[in-house]
Amino acid sequence: MTIDFRVSDGVATVRLNRPEALNAIDYPMRTRLQALWRHIGGTPEIRAVVITGAGDRAFSSGADLRLTPPPTTSFAAQTFRGEGAEPEAGSLTLGMDFDTPVICAFNGLAYGGGLEIGLACDIRIAADTARFALPEVSVGSMPGSGGTQRLPRLIGSANAMWMLLTGEAIDAQTALRIGLVSHVVAQNALMEVATSIARRIADAAPLAVRAIKQAARNGMDMPLSPALTYERHLWGLLRDTEDRKEGREAFAAKRAAVFRGR
Repeated sequence: MTIDFRVSDGVATVRLNRPEALNAIDYPMRTRLQALWRHIGGTPEIRAVVITGAGDRAFSSGADLRLTPPPTTSFAAQTFRGEGAEPEAGSLTLGMDFDTPVICAFNGLAYGGGLEIGLACDIRIAADTARFALPEVSVGSMPGSGGTQRLPRLIGSANAMWMLLTGEAIDAQTALRIGLVSHVVAQNALMEVATSIARRIADAAPLAVRAIKQAARNGMDMPLSPALTYERHLWGLLRDTEDRKEGREAFAAKRAAVFRGR
């Protein structure tokens, strides 16, 4: 399988598995990824997700340009009539707008669509050997899975426009400095760190976790005043839950809380 998927105690792991091709994404992989995003979004038992790549060279080099045949229908037909429901009709991140937190573990280079998958995640950590680029401009194209929209929101216009318009790569320490990733760790510690973050999230109150992600994601596009009102509304929805009561009782009793998502 070119994508490995497993779930253990509420933590799902998605591993891009074409190391011989730098985990480049062909059409079958794209279809599989889109199906996995839908599955994860519809499975509340999955409380956190880790995405990584196989091997120690690449997270993903992006779309496999050697295996990208011309489309059989026009983009307009795909968009407006749903014709040719091949993977090219949807981006690599189609379906990733769920409330389950996602940690991206960049185990090597992340170029093009590979970086765009990471940009759609909530937490990004990198091996110290990782490199990052959106090089589409050098082949006469542009990022089509959120790169031009998510990157400026994450790292600011100046750094993002430089990366987008030159296609130049940056290293892991630069990515850390400009806020593209939150942690840089040794290659052999990457999955341990990523999994420990996912485990901590999965052990927290699931309704609260989802509400926090929803508040942060949706509030980002609102002016501050309505965003604060939106946050207060979500807080109010959590106020009378069983999990909030359990959290307070566990704190008072100095014991571990047992959250049930109720």
